[in-house]
Amino acid sequence: MLKEKLLEDLKLAMKDKDEIKKNTVQMIRAAILQVEKDKGIKLEDDQIIDIIAKEMKKRKDSLGDYEKSGREDLLNAVKREMEIISNYLPKQLSKEELTTIVKQVIDELHATDIKDMGKVMKACKEKIGAAADGKSINEVVRELL
Repeated sequence: MLKEKLLEDLKLAMKDKDEIKKNTVQMIRAAILQVEKDKGIKLEDDQIIDIIAKEMKKRKDSLGDYEKSGREDLLNAVKREMEIISNYLPKQLSKEELTTIVKQVIDELHATDIKDMGKVMKACKEKIGAAADGKSINEVVRELL
């Protein structure tokens, strides 16, 4: 279903001559196709969301470099790409929602100190999925342990 939405959005972007949206959607579709060919499988929507989340992370990581170099043109293009990509991701959890989920996981695992961070992070990522990035989850886990 997500693949079909990407294809429809690609056609629409081409029709509207929206170059950034067209390129962004093509990049997402190419990343999906690459994984499918490498692994010889057909991806489901949840796996596609993981790929899209990785593409979003790449954009977030590059923002700092563009700000430091003063490249306003590239900065604006990356921000626009992030807006487009966010349309395909689930709604991101707020800090409060994330804290609530992490507290539940800590209680379920009976985690008491920072040594338990690995298993707490793993369980949180499984439960939360792409609704929050690893960095945000990590910050909350560190605060609570």
